[in-house]
Amino acid sequence: MEANPKRRTRREPAIIRGMERNENNFEGRKAVAESSASDAAGNAAAASTTGAAAPRRRWPRRVAIVLVALVVAAVLAVAAFLVYASDYYRDADAGHENLASTAQLPVEQGAHYVAFGDPAAETGLVFYPGAKVEYTAYAPLMRDLAERGYLAVVVEMPFNFAFFGIDAADEVRAAFPQVSEWWVGGHSLGGSMAAHYAADHAEDGALAGLVLLGAYTASDLSASDLGALVVYGSEDQVLNRGKLADSAALMPEGARTIEIVGGNHAGFGAYGPQEGDGTATVSAEEQQGQTADAIDAYVKARRQATAALPEAA
Repeated sequence: MEANPKRRTRREPAIIRGMERNENNFEGRKAVAESSASDAAGNAAAASTTGAAAPRRRWPRRVAIVLVALVVAAVLAVAAFLVYASDYYRDADAGHENLASTAQLPVEQGAHYVAFGDPAAETGLVFYPGAKVEYTAYAPLMRDLAERGYLAVVVEMPFNFAFFGIDAADEVRAAFPQVSEWWVGGHSLGGSMAAHYAADHAEDGALAGLVLLGAYTASDLSASDLGALVVYGSEDQVLNRGKLADSAALMPEGARTIEIVGGNHAGFGAYGPQEGDGTATVSAEEQQGQTADAIDAYVKARRQATAALPEAA
């Protein structure tokens, strides 16, 4: 029997409508899926872009933090050093009477030095003070040498540390061109820095030698023709005796070492007792007098020995 046409007609719209609904649902789901995929891709791209850019945004900040930390550390280090350097041994002659000039012993105050004696003396000594010691504290020793005919010049070091002014002797030597023969020397750290200067100027014909007081050289002078004198006190507890002994191999031929019995480390200057030093059994004046005697005798012996050498053909 043939199906009822009317009945088929009534069902077709329902089927069609169902198919349309399914198609719409499929298209909707497809659109949602495509939209979700697009969003995911966009989010991934954004995340990738953000991830790549993040280090660039954070890196300058990290650099800034590191730079600030370095600046703060440097400022603190400088402040600590200035506090440390400000606590130094001061000249016991508070009135600076030892700096007074007389007709017999002229004293000239330079920008960074005090010169004792005749500016036209044949021989001059440039003296570097010990670490954290006011340079004028060596005025008594300088006066003693000046009375023996030397131009004795003690230099002022930046922050009272000679390693900040190793070439300070250049200024002094330029200020007194009449002096024909120069020696450099120093006390403690000042002596070691004077030895450094001597090593750098060993070929300078006007530089005759080196004087070390309570000091040793860390510079090799063994191949030079310079004179070299070491003076130290038997009660010196600051000087490193082991390094003093080791430095003998670095000294030039003809170097001499003299021990002052009863002397200590601080006795070469007039700045009072020094922390860690031994107790002297002789006065500072006596130690300085013996030191001046030793320097004068050695310089004169070197001069005579040099004069006795045959002239080069």
